[in-house]
Amino acid sequence: MGGVAQVHHLNLLLPHPAKYTTRTRRSSTRTGRARRRGVLCCSLSTDGQPAAAAAVGAPMMTISITGATGFVGRRLVQKLLSEDHKVCVLTRSASKATSIFPASKCPGITIAEQGDWDKCIQGSTAVVNLAGMPISTRWSPEIKKEIKESRINVTSKVVNYINNASVDARPSVFVSATAIGFYGTSEISSFDESSPSGNDYLAEVCREWEARARQVNQENVRLVLLRIGVVLGKDGGALAKMIPLFMMFTGGPLGTGRQWYIRAFSWIHLDDLVDLIYESLKNPAYRGVINGTAPNPVRLSEMCERLGRVIGRPSWLPVPEFALKAVLGEGASVVLEGQKVLPVKAKQLGFSYQYPYVQDALRAIARDL
Repeated sequence: MGGVAQVHHLNLLLPHPAKYTTRTRRSSTRTGRARRRGVLCCSLSTDGQPAAAAAVGAPMMTISITGATGFVGRRLVQKLLSEDHKVCVLTRSASKATSIFPASKCPGITIAEQGDWDKCIQGSTAVVNLAGMPISTRWSPEIKKEIKESRINVTSKVVNYINNASVDARPSVFVSATAIGFYGTSEISSFDESSPSGNDYLAEVCREWEARARQVNQENVRLVLLRIGVVLGKDGGALAKMIPLFMMFTGGPLGTGRQWYIRAFSWIHLDDLVDLIYESLKNPAYRGVINGTAPNPVRLSEMCERLGRVIGRPSWLPVPEFALKAVLGEGASVVLEGQKVLPVKAKQLGFSYQYPYVQDALRAIARDL
């Protein structure tokens, strides 16, 4: 049964919040320490106690988020709260969301089950749509159906709530995730935001996913479609499943297929992706399709060699393709078949990457292992 988690003591029926204003960015030093301890530290005052989201005047933004309990969503919520925004977690399970975002550590959060999503959305400055079943699994016909429907159904629901909101309560920004799977795979081609869609299963999913997001009323709502690459971070995504394999197989290259070593690996560090989403929320120049990838894709051979180095494994014994498929399922195609996807739009917009090179991204991740 739907309902708003009362433990977070926030009023869902907020007036439409003021648009963001410029404020000095808070230091992330304490947040970084908390991450290394494995604690979700959402917002802290100088004495280490939770800081109220509205400590100084009204919050800059109120953001409703689907997929907030996932790998990317958790880090995004953490960032938004650390910047004194309010967050509404749109979830199917209030108990799961409350366990991830306890009120004692995350005072700027409202948790809403599906029956109350419309109330949260109508009181928000913006909506971020990250929901979707992970693709890193074996793809039975039932799983393939769920992978598609989990994205399309939630996106449709969110778009309907946005479009049905009154003009004075309608969110002004809709950031909807999609994936570089839109382009299909290639051993030789490069893709940017202007490239056509591929013709495989993941491309089909992405086309339908984006089509639903485009149904939002774009006369009143700025739409950003982030086509996200392979996200690197220690707590989720493909890398979290790959690291144990590298530890087991001594950290060598992946796969045994023809020309696997020249295939491109289009990646992005989790922190850069969260920053890209955050910038998309704030900056009106961010509009339409934007590739969520690092500016320097690498060959799989280089990525594997550098991962082996940072986790202290030499790169002479290959990780077999069957082992990768065993943990990633058909989702391994994203890693093994190759995509060179370039973030042309993000670079044109002047987005600044913390980790433009894979070696720096992997070193940062390895420090937290």
